[in-house]
Amino acid sequence: MDLNELLVFTRVVQAGSFTAAARRLKMPKSSVSRKVSDLEERIGARLLHRTTRKLGLTDAGRIYFERAAPIISDIEQVDQAVGEFQAAPRGLLRVTAPLSFGLIGPMVASFLDRYPDVRIELVCSDRVVNLVEEGFDVAIRAGHLVDSTLIARRLGAMKRVLVASPGYLKTHGRPKSPAELGKHPCITFGSSPAPTLWTLHSGEKKIDVRVPARLSANDMDLMLDAALAGIGVAWLPEHLLLGDLARGRLGRVLADWTSPETPVHAVYPSARHLSTKVSAFVELLRKQFSAATKVS
Repeated sequence: MDLNELLVFTRVVQAGSFTAAARRLKMPKSSVSRKVSDLEERIGARLLHRTTRKLGLTDAGRIYFERAAPIISDIEQVDQAVGEFQAAPRGLLRVTAPLSFGLIGPMVASFLDRYPDVRIELVCSDRVVNLVEEGFDVAIRAGHLVDSTLIARRLGAMKRVLVASPGYLKTHGRPKSPAELGKHPCITFGSSPAPTLWTLHSGEKKIDVRVPARLSANDMDLMLDAALAGIGVAWLPEHLLLGDLARGRLGRVLADWTSPETPVHAVYPSARHLSTKVSAFVELLRKQFSAATKVS
């Protein structure tokens, strides 16, 4: 079945002529006539009486029109409903983000406050989630992306810096070189108490330092709390530290040495027919991530 044939036939009957239907459909009159002829041939019945002055329905045409017109009307209502749905963000938005991505909470709250008709399901995981197979709309990914069919929108970049509490630095002193970090208790990311290798950069210089793990954890917020408590030197994402650095609750250690910048992207399956809830969410991420990671 060709629904275009139903549409054209219905419009011809409603308009009263092939010419008027062609104008309404923005099609050549010959194409309109051919569609109706194809429909008649497919169902094996004449639907219209064609004369030079008048267009009329046959008995079969009247029956067909009475059944076809409601179908076309229903399809138009479905199109209108989808258009209205797409006009403003609404519905369920499924998002995945890395564990300990501390910025995501305020961003989600801001988005939900701005768009009350949206619900969000947020799943935090450090595995690479298959968006299509697992039914996610958006993923936030830190690091360099592998080749894929996903659409990526760069949000910004992160880097890690070395920090310690004023109390810790008063008691243990401040390291003067990366090599001295090996003599300090450190707070490391991971699930093993074994010494951890930190790769530090300063301009064109790069150095690997193996540091002792006084505390090892796979949660950045817990690591931050430990640094504030004076447990040791921590190597944490700079955007998590801005408030505590500004208030003097933490101090920079070896300020010239940081990690390389890590790019952060929002990725989604396709840019074609992108829903407004996804496009609005990605745009909010871009703006708020940029503001949150800006160092004054």
